[in-house]
Amino acid sequence: MARMAGTPGTPRVLRAMNDRAALDLLLEHGTLSRTRIGKLTGLSKPTASQLLARLEAAGLVLATGTTAGHPGPNAQLYSVNPAAAYVAGLDVTTERIRAAVADITGRTVGSFRLPTPRRRSGSAVEQVVAALDGAVKAAGLGRPDVHRAVIGTPGAFDPSTGRLRYASHLPGWHSPALLDELAATLPMPLDYDNDVNLAAVAEQRVGAARGHDDFVLLWNEEGIGAALMINGRLHRGWTGGAGEVGFLPVPGTPLVRNVTRANNGGFQELAGCNAVLRNARELGLEIPEGPLPDAATEVLCRAAARHEESGPYAELLARCATGMAVGLASLVAVVDPELIVLAGNVAVAGGEPLRALIQSELAELAVPRPRLVLGTVEMHPVLTGALESALATTRDEVFDTSR
Repeated sequence: MARMAGTPGTPRVLRAMNDRAALDLLLEHGTLSRTRIGKLTGLSKPTASQLLARLEAAGLVLATGTTAGHPGPNAQLYSVNPAAAYVAGLDVTTERIRAAVADITGRTVGSFRLPTPRRRSGSAVEQVVAALDGAVKAAGLGRPDVHRAVIGTPGAFDPSTGRLRYASHLPGWHSPALLDELAATLPMPLDYDNDVNLAAVAEQRVGAARGHDDFVLLWNEEGIGAALMINGRLHRGWTGGAGEVGFLPVPGTPLVRNVTRANNGGFQELAGCNAVLRNARELGLEIPEGPLPDAATEVLCRAAARHEESGPYAELLARCATGMAVGLASLVAVVDPELIVLAGNVAVAGGEPLRALIQSELAELAVPRPRLVLGTVEMHPVLTGALESALATTRDEVFDTSR
């Protein structure tokens, strides 16, 4: 295997590099033979055999069967040991905490949903512990089996104070001692991130942004937010507030002052779920019953299904496209991304008809013209991103055989 620039060429470091390359290949392919690993890594058969024996002794790989149906003797197949480590992810909203546990291969082995109504008993710490324990129990594990957990919330924890900002609507999560209390209660390393940032991680690892290091994810569900991926890394900002574009002043809405007190702003009013329903009412369309995001999603689904008809549904899509493009034009002017991913139930409900209209509008409002795509992580993108984030760190730690 070629030596990495700037890496000391000691036998231990080179072995660790080869070990990690083999483990990554096994994660990608599921199972491989010794011969195939040797070919893919450029290692000789004896070196590949030593590598696999080393990883098997370390509990990182398992012999899982043999090839069949090929000329010559059957070859032993190897895979990553799923039990080498487990991680947890939690997605927190005002209504519930969704938790899941995955093994180191990324397979979800347990999940749990904890309703968290506003009039609930117990603190935020107790709620997190209950949700995590539910997922751990569903996986047939215990808390000590979890190597790391990542928690996604609206807003962001200010790195200088440890307090949650930009999410005044999330009750019980604003104590300055919250992170210390969680760390003292749970026996594994904890990381925290904004929910939209984690949705972007999910799209980059397993969704529409795979292979892209520079993109913006625009999230439109209960609220509007954005995640900025620059040079392959999330840009969080000085206080963790990068991407809180729901507060962004935009043309077409009244200027909102003291936005943190109002917990609202221009872009949310122009293109959020409330704006979708307001436009639908003005156009005389029937509004479904239920929470605002669900109602807006349903209306846009109906509009997408009838987009070829002239009339109020086509006009609704046009208005929504203009509203979303206005806010995106500001982001494009500042960030100039390669790609924009539309995510969140409200953003994707309009499907390809709405995406194409936004693309067309944006081409007239901004000089850079990034490609727009719909997010493809349909099932719980925030939770998926939390698990993927936890897995990335855990694999670096567990797969490091140089220590």
